[in-house]
Amino acid sequence: MEEKILNLLSEEYPEIDFTSSDELVDDGILDSLTITGIIAALTMEFGITIPYEEIVEENFNSVAGMAAMVQRLL
Repeated sequence: MEEKILNLLSEEYPEIDFTSSDELVDDGILDSLTITGIIAALTMEFGITIPYEEIVEENFNSVAGMAAMVQRLL
């Protein structure tokens, strides 16, 4: 799951190194606009709905966090 998400995000955002940090939000690598785009990409790719309660830093700070969230929502 992590590899699939990493590939998807690398295609969508080639300028961002998603492996450079485990605190992508906290380090300022991802901003709110980018997170909105990531939510859209994950929604389309996996056919899930990401509820408002899931839109927290922990779920977007790393690819592992995103993968865990997607797994829960599938």
